[in-house]
Amino acid sequence: MNKIVLNIISAAFVSSFGCVNAQKDRPNILFIMSDDHATQAISCYGKEPLRNVISTPNIDRIAAEGIRLDNCFVTNSISTPSRAAIITGQYSQLNGVYTLADEIDPNLPTMIKEFGESGYQTAIVGKWHLQTEPSYFDYYNVLPGLGRYHNPILKEKENLTGENFKQATGTVHQGHSTDIITDEEIRWLTKTKSQKPFLLLCHFRAPHREWEPAERFKSLYEDIVIPEPENLYDNYAGKGESVKNLRLMLEHMNKADLKTDIPQGMSVNEFRRWAYQIYIKDYLRCVAGVDENVGRLLKYLEDNHLLDNTVIVYTADQGFFLGEHGFFDKRLMYEESLRMPCMIRYPKKIKSGQVNKDIVLNIDFAPTLLDFAGIKTPKYMQGKSFLPNLQRKTPVNWRKNMYYRYWLNADRAHNVTAHYGIRDNRYKLIFYYGQALGMSNARTSNTTPEWEFYDLQSDPMEMNNQYNNPDYKEIIRKMKLELIKIKKQYKDEDSKYPEMKDIINRYYW
Repeated sequence: MNKIVLNIISAAFVSSFGCVNAQKDRPNILFIMSDDHATQAISCYGKEPLRNVISTPNIDRIAAEGIRLDNCFVTNSISTPSRAAIITGQYSQLNGVYTLADEIDPNLPTMIKEFGESGYQTAIVGKWHLQTEPSYFDYYNVLPGLGRYHNPILKEKENLTGENFKQATGTVHQGHSTDIITDEEIRWLTKTKSQKPFLLLCHFRAPHREWEPAERFKSLYEDIVIPEPENLYDNYAGKGESVKNLRLMLEHMNKADLKTDIPQGMSVNEFRRWAYQIYIKDYLRCVAGVDENVGRLLKYLEDNHLLDNTVIVYTADQGFFLGEHGFFDKRLMYEESLRMPCMIRYPKKIKSGQVNKDIVLNIDFAPTLLDFAGIKTPKYMQGKSFLPNLQRKTPVNWRKNMYYRYWLNADRAHNVTAHYGIRDNRYKLIFYYGQALGMSNARTSNTTPEWEFYDLQSDPMEMNNQYNNPDYKEIIRKMKLELIKIKKQYKDEDSKYPEMKDIINRYYW
């Protein structure tokens, strides 16, 4: 064998060996996301009124052995758009997923594509909720639509029955969805023999409406009275018609929500008091199931010597109202709906026991996870990696505010007016523009635009709309200018909606 051939073989061997070692040094990533899990219902956040009631030790462990983010925000507080934002790193106006009815384009590049092309094996189990077949995953086993709590159906990539993903019947699994999703996650991990690192998405259906816990949790909290939020009986004084006409109040709950006949003759406050106890207990029972199964996943990683080489993220697709303002659900730009839980554990790069208060967004998840894996953020992503922030190296030019937009105008179920706004570390400005703009399932009749402004330092519960307070006139003017600037930054200038130009001219100044 001549010297040239030997050199080629030697170079190939070194290259291959180096590649294998590089792969071994790259972390696995376990991204755990529940559905509608509010920070108020996670004990490590210590939020009132539940801080002395709930216990989520397994979720708390991720924060205790890593970092808890206190200002992680959603850019469009509804499931399908948020999930699209997380995997694409883009706002709705770029990825095309504005409402629950929108499908993600299966050809749209996502972080799943980036991980796969970089040598990761990729999988998702649980809630997908983006309508079209999951793209770029090596493996998927997902719920059709929202999925059901008991005896869930899952559609498995390797076992589809039907002409295509949408028509596939799926397989019924006996048990509670939270347990089944964890079972299937562990099954995939157990059968995976590849030397490649993995990106595994674990998407729980709980604790989404209608809050059906596993049988073993049904008596949890049975003998106690859960403390009520201070503003459970909010009467919306000082707020506009956009809020007063919502159908998010506890009195709008139905028999399926409350698992009993709806009583007649109660006052609004009496109904809220009665419904809150039923609602919050079932919600927290579902949370207990999620926490228990997070513990199962952590134990599997630990038992199989994967724990410390796995980036573990726990989050939810958005926040949720747990009786605050008398509300349930999400969609609004108020704090409980806007704020996402987020904790991350990876001892090789993140010191334990940290709390970070930088403003991070759901569009930042993809760049951050890619950064952990040593993959450069692609140019199509609007989010930024917050890995330096997790290491106490927050960039000097890190964002000081965030932009939010809820696109669906006044759907018949919840009657939430389309709105957008800006929030910084102290103030929040919200514009209910009330235009349908051709969105799917939107009410075609428009509403009169309204503004709200809150000083979160003096009014953290957002009870007092200060928009017409002259003391804040100059601050509001500056925030409107910043709102115009940030909309341009995120390519959301409404140029294809001529009616919005008229709205801005008439109601901005």
